[in-house]
Amino acid sequence: MPALAQIRPVTAADEAAFIAAARASRRLHQPWVTAPCDAPAFARHLARFDFQAHHGFVVEVDGQLAGAIHLTNIVMGAFRSGYLGYYAFAGLAGQGHMTTGLKAMVRHAFTDLGLHRLEANIQPGNAASLALVQRCGFQREGYSPKYLKIGGRWRDHERWARLKT
Repeated sequence: MPALAQIRPVTAADEAAFIAAARASRRLHQPWVTAPCDAPAFARHLARFDFQAHHGFVVEVDGQLAGAIHLTNIVMGAFRSGYLGYYAFAGLAGQGHMTTGLKAMVRHAFTDLGLHRLEANIQPGNAASLALVQRCGFQREGYSPKYLKIGGRWRDHERWARLKT
């Protein structure tokens, strides 16, 4: 029976494995995202997560990192919403682990954190990411020209969201 992916908070103890996985995944990530590939970048990455408004997780399978999922810019009150970012790591990509991980993150966000809405903004050419959110029940809401600056360029994104049911 194949191992099940699980999510857990990213920690300083993940530094070496995370950096190695990110370095091995550069080709997979281009041009969509730049994951932390050295110790200073990983430290900045980790420092973002206060587990209040910004949560950082890894997707793990049998002690190996399969990817990362971030739930950031959480606003409570009447909005109760947050933004998702994620990426798989080479070697375990394309095996369903990110689907399992993202579904677990959705449950965590809606059940444990009490959110009502999750949003993922995805570059239109990123077919794998678009397929992932569709498998996880997200609906396309719109298109945002020049939404995020990635790799030194302002890039268009599709807006996908999922509401608590």
